Amino acid sequence: MKQLQATSQPCTQDDPQVLKIAEVKVVTEERELSPLQPIRRFDVFAETKRLEALAHGEPDDVAKGYGIRIAKIVASRRFGGSASKKTRHEQDDAPDGGASKGSRFGGEGGSKFRTLDGEIQSDETFDREIIDRMGPEFYEVVFQPAIREALAAGRKYEQIRDTIRKNWKPVRR
Repeated sequence: MKQLQATSQPCTQDDPQVLKIAEVKVVTEERELSPLQPIRRFDVFAETKRLEALAHGEPDDVAKGYGIRIAKIVASRRFGGSASKKTRHEQDDAPDGGASKGSRFGGEGGSKFRTLDGEIQSDETFDREIIDRMGPEFYEVVFQPAIREALAAGRKYEQIRDTIRKNWKPVRR
């Protein structure tokens, strides 16, 4: 619940140039939000890629599908995948253009989404594997705005991936 709290400074009548100053602050009585699960680099990367797609004019559902798919591709390279053994989908996302048909964000042949290992990487996948894992309220109130603000300030993923999530710890229940 939000309440308004007003404070003021008294003015002296000796000095006509001094105006009475009033300050109004919004005071929140909300509890500090915590994620349901630990926040991973994977979550930060997926959100960063989602925001990148939005910045290129993609609709939110396509941006979410792109964010989760690219995060999984990058994670698979780090954890056992090999850059020399790129799948067809990884080649489609190559900066040189590869053999992609359609946008780099959406699917092929007019589809909104692409598949990875036989599973469609959609907005529902993003919601389930990112948002539901940390909690929708934490995502909307804390996580998403913090990532957006850091990127708007010109910071790169590599600069924020650890520091931004440092204090976001789940509460033991």
